[in-house]
Amino acid sequence: MTLKPLSNRVVIKFVEAEEKTQSGIFLTAAAQEKPQVAEIIAVGPGAVADGKTVPMSVKVGEKVIASKYAGTSVKIDGVEYTILSEDDILAIVE
Repeated sequence: MTLKPLSNRVVIKFVEAEEKTQSGIFLTAAAQEKPQVAEIIAVGPGAVADGKTVPMSVKVGEKVIASKYAGTSVKIDGVEYTILSEDDILAIVE
């Protein structure tokens, strides 16, 4: 199954959280923070403003930082994805 976002929506997959701190302490799943860095899986065509499509500023494959609790989570073929608005993307990781 493939996800094709509409309007200015983006499908992302969060990168796994670190299981160990820099000092070598292992964290339980409950102690780990929800990751904010994600990879863009799919991008919609862009929002429509004044009858014209405004192009998206992100591309498939880019790593981004997204708002922690933004978007809607969906699970497809055992993989969890998040669908969110382009406005919920805070930065591109270069």
